Amino acid sequence: MTSRALSFLVFSASFAAASFLHAKSKQPSFVLFLVDDLGYMDIGAYNPKCFYDTPNVDALAQSGMKFTDGYAANPVCSPTRFGIQTGRYPSRKDATNFFSGRRGGLFNSAPLHDRMDLEEVTIAEALKKKGYATFFAGKWHLGPTEEFWPTKQGYDINIGGWKHGGPWFGKKYFSPYGNPRIKDGPLGEHLPDRLASDTCRFIETNKDKPFFAMLSFYSVHTPLIGRPDLVEKYKKRAAKVTGAEFGNEEMVWPKNKGSRKVRILQKHAVYGAMVEAMDLAVGKVLAKLEALGLNEEVVIAFTSDNGGLSTSEGSPTSNLPLRGGKGWLYEGGIREAFLVRWPGITKPGSSSAHPVMSTDFFPTFVKAAGGEPKGTGPIDGVDLMPLLKGEDNLEREDLYRH
Repeated sequence: MTSRALSFLVFSASFAAASFLHAKSKQPSFVLFLVDDLGYMDIGAYNPKCFYDTPNVDALAQSGMKFTDGYAANPVCSPTRFGIQTGRYPSRKDATNFFSGRRGGLFNSAPLHDRMDLEEVTIAEALKKKGYATFFAGKWHLGPTEEFWPTKQGYDINIGGWKHGGPWFGKKYFSPYGNPRIKDGPLGEHLPDRLASDTCRFIETNKDKPFFAMLSFYSVHTPLIGRPDLVEKYKKRAAKVTGAEFGNEEMVWPKNKGSRKVRILQKHAVYGAMVEAMDLAVGKVLAKLEALGLNEEVVIAFTSDNGGLSTSEGSPTSNLPLRGGKGWLYEGGIREAFLVRWPGITKPGSSSAHPVMSTDFFPTFVKAAGGEPKGTGPIDGVDLMPLLKGEDNLEREDLYRH
């Protein structure tokens, strides 16, 4: 062998080793799907008898790890969203209820600080320090004025995130939206699909760099309104479902605020349409990742901010066999779909029964990006990497919530 040939072989081997190390050390990108008010039993991956069709989320579960005991940081929206953004228990900052502008909580039972203060370190801010492009689409509900909205909290782009917790203005879930952070689309454009399209556009623009995209659906929060074609589909399906829709048990609210009947049967056609539209939007983003060849580079996570609506706001779904729903500290109010697909880390079709919480995304993502999870106080979430690798240990004994 000539010295030139030998030198070439040495160079080739060195280049291959360097390329391998670069591939292993490359920062992963992240897509986090957060659904509003979605129940644990609203997904086929958790409920084989589910009334609603969720093939895209089910496929996501099959391609990664399904946590059977995933929990929200609170049984209502804003506090859980605080926990996701900061990795901290929301009650550390008196985020004890949804941010409605009313202090004292829904039943004046605890102090309510109705904003995520700017000094809090968000997951977007932590990832930006490591060179990430950051994107937010959908429901924010973490502050009453513009100074507290996503672009002031580490996100480069904000589509639709502002003070309100639901799309109550304009045409609600259809354009015109009446939302100052969403440009209206064609008349009748559907909000879940629009948010997915904007997410896809961000991903394609930033495909050659590390990115963090959070698609925080307004769905399946009230108002209960769906695509007419999907509503018709579920009306036909519901007509074939028999049995009592509400049970004999009544959930009693504290401080003599009355009681609520509990839905025990899934057959609400409009809610079914909303769940499927959310699933289609998830599928749209997953298809874009596949088309761009990013399936092996992007971490996908999926969860909800609280349990399904079984006792209030129209009671459109059932969480059985879990008790209660949104607003309750029973399992129906806090146990959530919790899925993670991490290429090269999670085993397809795997599951874990370790209790995990929405606060855990912050330290897990930030550490994987090469950052140090830090905040204005203790980080209560823990790094889920041992569980994602299939190890049977996690450095945490308890979970806390108000």
